[in-house]
Amino acid sequence: MKTTALNLFASFLAVTCLTSTSANALDAPTGEVILTVTGADLTHPNAGATAQFDLAMLEKLAGRTGTMETPWTKGKIAFSGPLLKSVLEAAGAEGKSLRVKAMNDYAAGVPMDDATKIDTMLATRMDGETMSIRDKGPLFLIYPFDADSSLYNEKYFSRSVWQIKEIEVTK
Repeated sequence: MKTTALNLFASFLAVTCLTSTSANALDAPTGEVILTVTGADLTHPNAGATAQFDLAMLEKLAGRTGTMETPWTKGKIAFSGPLLKSVLEAAGAEGKSLRVKAMNDYAAGVPMDDATKIDTMLATRMDGETMSIRDKGPLFLIYPFDADSSLYNEKYFSRSVWQIKEIEVTK
């Protein structure tokens, strides 16, 4: 009787560990990689020590849509994409700041609070269409200017990187 109970308990622990590990695992991208998240302590890497995402992976994450004016576009534009915090959670990224890097090697420092306390998004679409490199894509860091007009200033404009290829998480 004790052996049966012990075996059942061991089986339960094994299943629980396997389930929790796979629930946290980040699938490998099947399409073109458009974003790489790096950092010393990613808990859900899927390519060596990095977390790589294709468009389909990003668009499955919790996100938002916001229609707003920006200094870089004409008129009100609908931007949509995953929340920055959703991307970082999927990668298992924790730190104090981010270095958001563009394809042309421009980079901006972004405090982690901008991801965790503001609904900042990595826009993948502009007016419903995927964003080409020519149109600031494939990813554009967009602050919720539509929801909080106090964000519409140079401080946040300078952090609004487009043509993003990498996010480095630092401690």
